[in-house]
Amino acid sequence: MEQKITRMKELVSLLNEAGKAYYHEDREIMSNYEYDALYDELVAIEKETGVTLSNSPTVKVGYEVLSELPKVRHDSPMLSLDKTKDVEALKDWLGNQKGILSWKLDGLTIVLTYQDGKLARAVTRGNGEIGEVITNNAKVFKNIPHNISYKGELVIRGEAVISYKDFEKINAEIDDVDAKYKNPRNLCSGSVRQLNNEITAKRHVNFLAFSIVSTSDNMDFSNSRWNGSVWLKNLGFDVVEQKMVTKETIDETVKWFSEEITSNDFPSDGLVLTLDDITYSRSLGSTAKFPRDSIAFKWADEIKETTLKEIEWSASRTGLINPIAVFDPVELEGTTVSRASIHNISIMESLELGVGDTIQVYKANMIIPQIADNLTRSGHIDIPDACPVCHEPTKIKQDNDVKSLYCTNPNCLAKKIKLFNHFVSRDAMNIEGLSEATIEKFIAEGMITELADIFKLDRYKDKIVVMEGFGEKSYKNLIKSTEKARNTNTAKFLYSLGIQNIGLSNAKLICKELRNDFDKVRNVDKETLLTIPGIGDVIADSFIEFFLNKENQNIVDDLLEEITLEKQEVNEESQTLSGKTFVITGSVIHFSNRNELKDVIESRGGKVTGSVTNKTDYLINNDNLSNSSKNKKAKELGIPVITEEEFMQLIKE
Repeated sequence: MEQKITRMKELVSLLNEAGKAYYHEDREIMSNYEYDALYDELVAIEKETGVTLSNSPTVKVGYEVLSELPKVRHDSPMLSLDKTKDVEALKDWLGNQKGILSWKLDGLTIVLTYQDGKLARAVTRGNGEIGEVITNNAKVFKNIPHNISYKGELVIRGEAVISYKDFEKINAEIDDVDAKYKNPRNLCSGSVRQLNNEITAKRHVNFLAFSIVSTSDNMDFSNSRWNGSVWLKNLGFDVVEQKMVTKETIDETVKWFSEEITSNDFPSDGLVLTLDDITYSRSLGSTAKFPRDSIAFKWADEIKETTLKEIEWSASRTGLINPIAVFDPVELEGTTVSRASIHNISIMESLELGVGDTIQVYKANMIIPQIADNLTRSGHIDIPDACPVCHEPTKIKQDNDVKSLYCTNPNCLAKKIKLFNHFVSRDAMNIEGLSEATIEKFIAEGMITELADIFKLDRYKDKIVVMEGFGEKSYKNLIKSTEKARNTNTAKFLYSLGIQNIGLSNAKLICKELRNDFDKVRNVDKETLLTIPGIGDVIADSFIEFFLNKENQNIVDDLLEEITLEKQEVNEESQTLSGKTFVITGSVIHFSNRNELKDVIESRGGKVTGSVTNKTDYLINNDNLSNSSKNKKAKELGIPVITEEEFMQLIKE
């Protein structure tokens, strides 16, 4: 019993940490497959022991509200749904009743209240008992009716979601990989909870209704939820896609939904089965955890056994070489799969992969191929000692217990292609018309061998205009873009060089400290760099090593022959945050993202770093009472934890 309780505590801690990372910090520390397996193990132990810990994710009905939006208590708690992965369990649950099967959308649940035909209030699910008022934001959702023909009070629930198409479009406009949104749900959550609804409007949030909570005249819709959905549609609401089912038709309907996943533009993580009979539903009530009139169906990951044929190694601009599993093709979720990324050596070693091993593969969320397990575990994989692209030596680096493989050759062609691609990206030199594929062609044709050659492409006009995908117009646009890029600022130029560990924010810090004088920048010593808050040994060493390299010096000199660095005077009067160091954590409300908040701080002479130290002046966190590691560290060091509101007051003073 003691061992089971200990294991239960471990599972609760792991699952809560994973949930916090996913919902609050826009990152994932484990796959859905791993989470579900651990969750099911926890449920089994709770049933076996009869013990449920107070902080168990099986008890919680949501996550704590973090923002400064007004909060209200729901009239009745919004409980989570019980779940199953077994279609037979759905049949047993439904029995002889009629049910409605619909997508379980992966967004943010919203409660809308209409009075006198007008949208009066919109509230998020919050923690299930207390939600946040987001009425102004709901009014700029793409498809919510502001006025409806029904004049009584109407309360409905639905899901706020952002389509995959809009998600990809928004991410495509962000060049900085670290600033890209991880998934549509996190983008939607941040968009719905903005204080500035102009930002919400730009995010194309949709609302899909899924249930009627109440009407002022207690309409019963002939005792049918299905009829209620039809009524909502007639009022102008978009309703989540749904099908009427019986015990006999559940199999074929679940199959229909599974076949629609790849074409469904809204993110979902399963299905929901709800009883159609309203009176019977209400008579069932609920448990302490779940309503009894609905159940969630999560896709049982289709797992196939196959044989590992080889490990491919893929090189990148930074020199990182990622392992990719290549296996005998298998059919998964309706498509043929033969490859899966392994991400790093540590994961490969934990799976003890070896050529010829019998592995189990699945699609995370029915989309991304991954390895679930290795049944053979022979561990016979040789880590290459030569880069697959340039055949120069490799080396293994370890960072935070994660081992990764790197190419040591600074002139590796893979690095060059990625470096050129980085050089022309929006946050760097912003040269349009040079995709990675085009750069690869230009390198192969010998038109560019170093970065400065990008500004000399007019020498190859005759070749370029006849290349596939090019023509006279495309050539002229490319030359026009390169000419425009000749004028840039010091920070963007420094960032464009692709120095390891030097992001745009670090480049801005260094250039600002050295008065945007590039001659001083390229000749700065390590001691000076280390006096800049946010610049540590790793960054300083990368920086110094780059500029000490003779070949890099030649590259920079050749580029300076082609470009003009704009004169940038620092307005001392506007440097109200000069000498102040900030750390930003958690979600932001007044700004589109953390990078925008960083820009405001840096424009006023302040600095933004990634971790709280005794050199930090302020930690910005809208949940300034949370027990996050950064908040704890700040309190230990006596560093003020301020909200965005307090920060905005600070810069006004």
